[in-house]
Amino acid sequence: MSEGVYTTEEKRKRIFGIVGAASGNLVEWFDFYIYAVFAVYFQQALTSPDMTSATKQIYIWGVFAASFFMRPIGSWLFGRIADKHGRKRSMVISICLMALSSFLFAMLPTYGQVGMVAPFLLLLVRLLQGLSVGGEYGAVATYMSEIALKGHRGFYASFQYVTLSGGQLLASLLGVILLFLMNEQQLENGGWRIPFVVGGITALLSLLARSRLVETLSNEDSHHKESGTLKALFRDHWQSFLLVVGYTSAGSLSFYVLTVYSKTYLTSLGIAAKTVGYMMTIALFVYMSAQPLFGAIADRIGRRAAMLIFSASLAICIYPVMVIAMPAFSASPAIVTLMLIFLMLLLSFYTSISGLIKAEMFPPHVRALGVGFSYAVANAIFGGSAPAVALQFKEVGHEYTFFIYVIVMLVICFFCSWKLPKEPEYLQHDH
Repeated sequence: MSEGVYTTEEKRKRIFGIVGAASGNLVEWFDFYIYAVFAVYFQQALTSPDMTSATKQIYIWGVFAASFFMRPIGSWLFGRIADKHGRKRSMVISICLMALSSFLFAMLPTYGQVGMVAPFLLLLVRLLQGLSVGGEYGAVATYMSEIALKGHRGFYASFQYVTLSGGQLLASLLGVILLFLMNEQQLENGGWRIPFVVGGITALLSLLARSRLVETLSNEDSHHKESGTLKALFRDHWQSFLLVVGYTSAGSLSFYVLTVYSKTYLTSLGIAAKTVGYMMTIALFVYMSAQPLFGAIADRIGRRAAMLIFSASLAICIYPVMVIAMPAFSASPAIVTLMLIFLMLLLSFYTSISGLIKAEMFPPHVRALGVGFSYAVANAIFGGSAPAVALQFKEVGHEYTFFIYVIVMLVICFFCSWKLPKEPEYLQHDH
């Protein structure tokens, strides 16, 4: 079969593979992000009543950030499994681990029941979730890049972020639904456990799709003597690793600022929490829906051009929009929502192809490890820490300086993106 030419059966298998991997990815990230959506409710139950409101927030988001430091461990563990024993096996194990951690989260005892043990158990369960998600990203990005139809890899690979942002959207939507059915007091008194039960059940259901996936790792690559080893990654591909960390740092930081921290930021502008929930749900829906379009654009203009547009445009726009325009129009949620959508669309030049450009930097025998580990390191340092770092800036009276930090990282990303080839060989092969 020539490159880019597929039988109907081959197309069907590949598209089913995309759907199967993406569905599990949706559940993984839904389970992971319901923490961010419902943090304001369980923070009362799982932290000391002697803490100030600001201290509780910092601890809860500190735990959120801490879970990202488990991602490098998860990416190493599951990346090794994916490169040595298959992408499918790695994805199945990671979804099982997420199901377990979600059910454990739903059963956490309150501070009133066990005292200081409660926030400690919260940290442990969240670290378990971080381990699972750390393994998820690399295996899914690798699998989707390998099974996607040639000539349309940007389009198909974009569904990783369709489901990633879709997980956030569903978490946000569930928050809106529960707020409609319950009041805030009921959510604080135990209603916050419901989404974690839902997450655990859906994780188990997603096993049905993943158990039927075809494997993309060849026998030759799986039996390579250095498959999935950090030694091979750092000895032979350290430049690719550093480059991926460079542009992922800004991409992940921007992603968490716009999709996670912006909820806290908009509330601080005086917009009601329930209204912010609606705003985030609308913005995330548009953002999710836009990913295939931006993936298709990248197929036409090239990954390098898309990355340069992302880093330059967001570096120019994020400060004036977030710091000047949003506070000025805070009395109009509709206008602020449009501003948030605008920034998310600029972010889409990166997120639609982020997994693909990482996967194309590494050979098959260390691909899942290389993708997952570089992504996890960048996320641990810059991505997951975004809400906590922003709150620390706010605590010392320099909240807006945080956006300068984001701009600096985007400038670094711009220069890293210049290192990508101008006429990508992989695009020539695609077509």
